Amino acid sequence: MTTQEIACAGAPSRESVAWHSIDWAKHHREVRRLQARIVKAAQEGKHGKVKALQWILTHSFSGKALAVRRVTENQGKKTPGVDGITWSTPESKSQAMLSIKRRGYRPQPLKRVYIPKANGKMRPLGIPTMKDRAMQALYLLALEPVAETTADRCSFGFRPARSTADAIEMCFVSLSRRHSPQWILEGDIKGCFDNISHDWLLGHIPTDRTILKKWLKAGYMEDRQLFPTEAGTPQGGIISPTLANLVLDGLQAELRARIGRTRYVGGKQVKLGVNYVRYADDFIVTGRSKELLEQEVMPLVEEFMQERGLTLSPEKTKITHVDEGFDFLGQNIRKYNGKLLIKPSNANVATFLGKVRSKIKMSKAVEQRKLIEMLNPMIRGWANFHQRCLQRDVCPCRSRDLDGVMALGSTQASAEK
Repeated sequence: MTTQEIACAGAPSRESVAWHSIDWAKHHREVRRLQARIVKAAQEGKHGKVKALQWILTHSFSGKALAVRRVTENQGKKTPGVDGITWSTPESKSQAMLSIKRRGYRPQPLKRVYIPKANGKMRPLGIPTMKDRAMQALYLLALEPVAETTADRCSFGFRPARSTADAIEMCFVSLSRRHSPQWILEGDIKGCFDNISHDWLLGHIPTDRTILKKWLKAGYMEDRQLFPTEAGTPQGGIISPTLANLVLDGLQAELRARIGRTRYVGGKQVKLGVNYVRYADDFIVTGRSKELLEQEVMPLVEEFMQERGLTLSPEKTKITHVDEGFDFLGQNIRKYNGKLLIKPSNANVATFLGKVRSKIKMSKAVEQRKLIEMLNPMIRGWANFHQRCLQRDVCPCRSRDLDGVMALGSTQASAEK
């Protein structure tokens, strides 16, 4: 790594740079160029070069500028951490670019907040300070190229240019044919983000281990009391989803290596139908028989998880026949008379209808036209998410449910006049 390389990467000056004078296109190009070099080095197995390029990127002005821009333009930009600070002015953003550096860096504890889950329970989130968010965004720029290079092919959550629709499409490809596997292992990891082993993370994540350890051990504040963090990566951190993906990557290769695609049974070669689809910490594994999933796949998955400090939930992990159907990512997937049907799950529909009814009840004083304008974005967003299964000929019951809610809205709105 030469001085010229660092200079080309835009090594930061000690003088503040005017925020509105920054050439963002130039710095995006510079970061993409470095990320492409990291990908190439990772593909060639040149781990030393990967580390050197990551160092250049995390010490570059371009990387720091984009990191600060990300945390000051996303949805959480007005949410402070434990220090109560936000970067809302051009001057504060310019100064922030000078403040994020490795030397002397010490993250502050996370601010613990709770948000409601779909099942009525509360999900804990850890909110870092703006400076810690920017540091995570900076190191994510250097980590993500490696994570994408080594990722499981059938992993779809928290990855660029991938979505739940892609995961459901993979389910369709795996299960829709006449000779497709008929059995599905529905995997549920107990408290995935909260229980990931710190030792495993520090031993396997291709990033600056000193910085990573500081994040993992920062602790969190709740009711003005500091609590230590001995395991897990907190939900709420910018880098946490990528860390979780790196932890869970590798299961697809393990299944292929230890179970394989085919096997001789009674002198004939048969396909085992072992397919794997994962979105974040939700996953399924298909198989040609219940015994294969129970006796071979399940123990392998449990062993894989145990090495990472994780366990499967015995109450929620189950093996299901495709004719019975199963819920995955808000969809119900079921084979009926040999045809695979995918439609919104009952739980997803109930949650959505509940939100619509709640919106109607909270808007009793609103005129009908205005109420419809308020409901339309909700309905449009839900319909777009389920665009493949909201056709009346495929899912008439769901259309009737939606019509009923709209009729209910009109009736209630009119009654309040």
